Amino acid sequence: MSHGKRTARLNEQLRREISELIQRQVRDPRVGHVTITGVDVARDLGSAKVYVRTQGTDAERAATFEGLGAAAPFLRTTLGRILHVRKVPELRFRPDRSYEQALRIEQVLSEVIPPEEPSEPDGEPE
Repeated sequence: MSHGKRTARLNEQLRREISELIQRQVRDPRVGHVTITGVDVARDLGSAKVYVRTQGTDAERAATFEGLGAAAPFLRTTLGRILHVRKVPELRFRPDRSYEQALRIEQVLSEVIPPEEPSEPDGEPE
């Protein structure tokens, strides 16, 4: 149980630190406005998936991920100086698709579930 809490704390700390480092220290013009939505560290702490939400066209998003990939070694080195962990995981940036998935689920539900009929304002049936 403590391993799970420790990993969750590390995930959250990495999310905060990476967000701040990208905002303040990454100078790559390909990395525009990004939101780090989550981090998922592997059990062995060897790697971490960093989930990112970006805006723009597909080409702009691809460029953003190229820029993040190029910045990953810098971010890892800087995290090594900031964090007090034995091993800083290798950072692997992934698109956060949760928003698109939520929209798709809502669309499917709206097709399957009929809209509710408006109820009487006084709450009494006729």
